[in-house]
Amino acid sequence: MTIDRAMLDAIGACGDAIVTRAVDWCATQSGSHNADGLAQMLDQLAAAFAPLGATAARVPLADRVEIAADGEERSHPGGTALHLRVRPEATRRVLLTGHYDTVYPSDSPFREVTPRGDGTLNGPGIADMKGGLSVMLAALTAWEARLDAAAIGWDVLLSPDEEIGSPGSAPHLARLARQAQLGLTYEPALAGGSLASARMGSGNFHLVVRGRATHVGRDFAGGRNAVVAAAGLVAALDALNAGRDGVRLNIARIDGGGPLNMVPDVAVIRFNIRVGDAADATWTQTEIARIAAAPLRDGLTAQLYGGLTRPPKPFGPDQQALFAAVADLGATLGQTIRWQPSGGVCEGNNLHAAGLPSIDTLGVCGGDIHSPREFAWPASFVERAQLSALILAAFARADLPGA
Repeated sequence: MTIDRAMLDAIGACGDAIVTRAVDWCATQSGSHNADGLAQMLDQLAAAFAPLGATAARVPLADRVEIAADGEERSHPGGTALHLRVRPEATRRVLLTGHYDTVYPSDSPFREVTPRGDGTLNGPGIADMKGGLSVMLAALTAWEARLDAAAIGWDVLLSPDEEIGSPGSAPHLARLARQAQLGLTYEPALAGGSLASARMGSGNFHLVVRGRATHVGRDFAGGRNAVVAAAGLVAALDALNAGRDGVRLNIARIDGGGPLNMVPDVAVIRFNIRVGDAADATWTQTEIARIAAAPLRDGLTAQLYGGLTRPPKPFGPDQQALFAAVADLGATLGQTIRWQPSGGVCEGNNLHAAGLPSIDTLGVCGGDIHSPREFAWPASFVERAQLSALILAAFARADLPGA
């Protein structure tokens, strides 16, 4: 195995800058619903990636429809993705993906990256995934300095909506995935630095229950209580958890109700499903549809919205061969690369659904993501960038089985 030591040393020499860049990006609050923050983050990323010389396009995403607390549909701007392309004529292509939205809203008090006594950095998005984006950029910068960089072409898609299920970026992920032979995604590593092998599938649903509002004192019998009806539907939905192994259904929120002297006429049940394989997905969606369509008391209706947004990602023979090759590359760096299944979902699910072999946890090592305890290990920035650079080199040599 040929190792370009100069490429690895160049990444190592930039270690502090790779970390500092991510810390700077974390100062921009870019929650999925924060349009101003996302726009600022997009400008910063476009400027940071510009020295690579890629053709850059800002891709407007389709508006997304959400169900409001009153049960009505509301349209929201889909945001803008950044697509970078180098050597479009190349037939051997790798797709690198990541997201620049976070889960932290604009009014979150979690705003700064601070060092902790154990050596980690604690901050919003430092692991998920502004640290990963900095790792991606470091690897591509080192790769493009090689004399044989032209052996492959690459695309980068940076999206603003991954944390809400990629509703607008999903078709663009699928389109680019069908043009590539390898996918690399920069979600943070799992515990202990492991890669995610199999992933469950996921879907978000909203069940809107409508009844009839009346005054409790004057016409209680004429009312149709949407909250009470929703409670019965919640119980039926939750019971699906005992119906099949590999299925998880989480009732996350119930909106509805009003003044205590009024029979409530609307309730919205919001829930997420996780499924282990395609058969689980079919069974769960069929059962949800059955529950939603079951007759209610006269004057009450239920309408279901949503569906499976990220199909399951199994760990088949091709993926196993690819991961084994990456483990060999890690060994040359003194890194022990392990993998394990995950109940989490990400853009890797989308890439796999489009038929693209991929590794989707190439970001930094850290943990406690989606919480004010989110952290990353500074040393992992260089380590993961070097691993990505070796993966690009192996792909260029056609030396990655499964890709």
